[in-house]
Amino acid sequence: MARQPRFTIPGITQHVIQRGNNREPCFYAEDDYYRYKNDLFDAAKKNQAVVHAYVLMTNHVHLLVTPQHEHSISHMMQDIGRKYVRYINRTYNRTGTLWEGRFKASLVDSNAYLLTCMRYIELNPVRANMVQHPGDYRWSSYACNANGKTDNLIQSHPLYNALDKEPEQRHFAYRELFRMHLDSDQIHEIRDALNQQLVLGREDFKDKIETMTNCQARPKLLGRHRVEEETGYYII
Repeated sequence: MARQPRFTIPGITQHVIQRGNNREPCFYAEDDYYRYKNDLFDAAKKNQAVVHAYVLMTNHVHLLVTPQHEHSISHMMQDIGRKYVRYINRTYNRTGTLWEGRFKASLVDSNAYLLTCMRYIELNPVRANMVQHPGDYRWSSYACNANGKTDNLIQSHPLYNALDKEPEQRHFAYRELFRMHLDSDQIHEIRDALNQQLVLGREDFKDKIETMTNCQARPKLLGRHRVEEETGYYII
């Protein structure tokens, strides 16, 4: 079966997920999380990919990234794959693949969905019942985006900066967003776009992307449960 073409539009943010092979862990110890973050920082800088949010879960990762050129994200993920997988295989005396095939990504209509997608990513550990509050999880961008903790990996998106011109007030405004729960429709809309590697956005934004790329930007009419069944499992 032919691979589905990726949307590769410089300047438009993408939500990226990469899963461990067969749902197996891709992080085994604290040092592994540090190593992945360092490798991601190097790969993002090298390939001009701007990271706005992330979460490193036990068996998958979510990233919110704006590519600066056509191949920024694909080359970034290739670089991470080579370096991090070598590290894991060497450290744990293992062989073979670590990741489940290619990463998946969906374009994000930033004006309507950027902050929602950031919350979705940083709330992953809460939905997984690992912590009660996103601030309790060490391996995400929440501490940076919500509390101003230094994280060299993160570069703020202009729409995040627009929350307030003063950093303290901007962090407060961002924390306030987490008082509102993501409803089930928002969650499934994000998951469906990611599963099918399409576009998360308003209808006019999807029209624009389809015109620009001559590719389908909307999910097939399958219904979310069938989509999730076809992928083999649910995205958290």
